[in-house]
Amino acid sequence: MLTSNEPAIHLKPTLRIKVLLLVGNHLLCESLAHIIRQKADIDVMEQSTNLSNMALVMARSECDVILLDSVSAKALTRQCTTRLLDLNPKVRVLMVGMELDESAFLKAVRAGVGGYLLNEASAVDVIAAIRAIVRGEAVCPSQLSRALFDTLAGKLECTPSIRKMGFRLTRREQELLPMIANGLSNKEIASRLNISQQTVKNHIHRMFRKVGANDRLEVIEIASAESLCN
Repeated sequence: MLTSNEPAIHLKPTLRIKVLLLVGNHLLCESLAHIIRQKADIDVMEQSTNLSNMALVMARSECDVILLDSVSAKALTRQCTTRLLDLNPKVRVLMVGMELDESAFLKAVRAGVGGYLLNEASAVDVIAAIRAIVRGEAVCPSQLSRALFDTLAGKLECTPSIRKMGFRLTRREQELLPMIANGLSNKEIASRLNISQQTVKNHIHRMFRKVGANDRLEVIEIASAESLCN
């Protein structure tokens, strides 16, 4: 019997990326599933072209990445993504097969999407994007990066004025405002402030009532409207 004094090497199993496909285009859905299943580090846990209960499927998903196309993207809202991130802060949303449309792209970014690929993207691009957003990177087409820079520059010039909204908001609510503007989920805000998620929800709900907003996006829009840049 051969023996060795060298210590045994235990290789850690590679964690596979779990993907959910919610793609309205049936042919695209099948193509993506076929491509992804060929990769040793990625699994398609579920796929569907039925978007009638899309929000529910996303909410109960425990996947790492959710893939949407231009059809399913139309049903995506900021509230849906925010709720999804509250339930699963690690999940990332990737849109594929999208048109070169600045407004649609910026809407997706505001909704919390982590990756955005045009309809000209290749299979290699899709796989690379899945791996990238799981690493915490953002993915966007170079053709649309200018719009992102211009929008950010405009936000920096018109940062919500805490002083002008201050007469309506408590100190804690004023503290929450920039976090909401940066797209943080309730769980992330709670972790940063060392308070419970329920307390965060209560603060945000009261903030909605005070400024007359229905959701997070409206709070930021109202704050921007009252800023010194007007």
